[in-house]
Amino acid sequence: MIPMKMNKKGFTLAELLIVVAIIAVLVAIAIPVFTTQLEKSRETTDIANLRSAYGAATVYCMTNSVADGKVEYDPATDGAIVSANAGAKLGQGTPTDGKADYSNLPGGATYSSNTDARKKAIVIAVSNGMVSGLSFSGT
Repeated sequence: MIPMKMNKKGFTLAELLIVVAIIAVLVAIAIPVFTTQLEKSRETTDIANLRSAYGAATVYCMTNSVADGKVEYDPATDGAIVSANAGAKLGQGTPTDGKADYSNLPGGATYSSNTDARKKAIVIAVSNGMVSGLSFSGT
């Protein structure tokens, strides 16, 4: 009699379960890290937009006679400064524990871990023909 050779192809159920368990652990570790980095990038985008708004408003105030009050930042317009309630809704971030670095914000800019900027415009306060404050505001 000729002995039959056992043909073992594929994986056992135990091997597949171990692989699935390892992948589940990796995903459980990766998702919180990903969401933290995503929120940090949103906050950094908001801070960059505040800096841009400050620069645009400063130039606008220097080249135009600006009455005291509030205007908004809209980079899609020529000059980037528009009347109140007309600015672009640039805000990205939501209130978090403050992952981004706020230390280099321009003078008078208000942004912290409590700031809910999502879908809000940057409001620029003008006083004596100069930028006196920036913040996210509006709906």
